[in-house]
Amino acid sequence: MAITNNDITQKNYKKLSIQVSLSGLSFCVFDLLTNKIITFNEFDFPKNQVIEEQLWKAFTEFSLLSEKYDEIKVIHDNSLNAFVPESLFDENFLGSYLQYNVKVFETDLFAFDKLKTDDIYNVYVPYVNINNFLLDQYESFDYVNANSILVDQLLSYSKNTFDKRVYIHFQKEHFEIVAVKSNELLLFNSFEYKTPEDFIYYTLFTLEQLQLNPENCNVFVLGAMSKTDDFFKIGYKFIRNFELLNTNELSYKWFKTESEIRQHYILLHS
Repeated sequence: MAITNNDITQKNYKKLSIQVSLSGLSFCVFDLLTNKIITFNEFDFPKNQVIEEQLWKAFTEFSLLSEKYDEIKVIHDNSLNAFVPESLFDENFLGSYLQYNVKVFETDLFAFDKLKTDDIYNVYVPYVNINNFLLDQYESFDYVNANSILVDQLLSYSKNTFDKRVYIHFQKEHFEIVAVKSNELLLFNSFEYKTPEDFIYYTLFTLEQLQLNPENCNVFVLGAMSKTDDFFKIGYKFIRNFELLNTNELSYKWFKTESEIRQHYILLHS
C-alpha cells in the first residue's frame, strides 16, 4: 500500500520508517533526494501495557510521526516468520509454512515478503492491532517483517564471499542467527535467552549444525551488543573470530556512530 502522489507540489521528498515491536518503537526520517537521515528517535513501551495506548503516547510525544510523507514503511519486529524457497512457495498455504515453528491460529493474518537478493519468500504474522492503529494515522503505508530486511542486507553484504559466514543480530531477550555463503541463505533461526550461557549454548549448537569449527569460522555481531558486554566476552572466549560487524563506512554515510548503526541496522536499511 504505497503512497502515490503525482502532484510534484505536494511532495516533500521525505520517507518515514517505523520499526515496531512489543517492547517499543524506533523511527527514522530520510531525505529521499540525498538518502540522508534527517532525524532518528526511539520510544520504549513498559511491560504488560496496552500496545495501542503506548503507540498513542509515542505519537503524542513525537509530532514528526504525524507529518505528511511521500513514503511510509512499517517494520514489524518479530520472529513469527519462516523463510521459504521460491520453488516451494504457494501463496494459498501461508499458514502451513509457520505451523512447525510458530504457534498459529485460524484467525491469524499471514503476510509475505519477497527477498531482493535470493529466490526466497519470508512468510510471517504481522501485528494486526498495530497495523489497524497506524491505518487511523496514515492514508496508507507499506509494511514488512524486520527479518526480511535483515537477511536481504546480509546476503547483499556477503555476495562476494565464498566461505560460510555467520551473523548474530542481538536484541533484548532474543537474537537471530543468519548463516550465508556466496549470496545464498544457509540458515536462519531465532532464540530466546536469559543468560550469557544461554547465548553461547545456542550459538555453538548452531555452528555445530553448520559443521563450522569455532576455531576458524567467522562470526559477526550486530544489534545491541558491545565489547564490554558479558555476552560479547563469552562469545569471544569460545569463538576465535568473534567480532562486531564493521560499520565504519556507513558511519560516514549517515553520520551515526558504529554502535548506533549496528543497533539499528534494520531500521537504517529500510
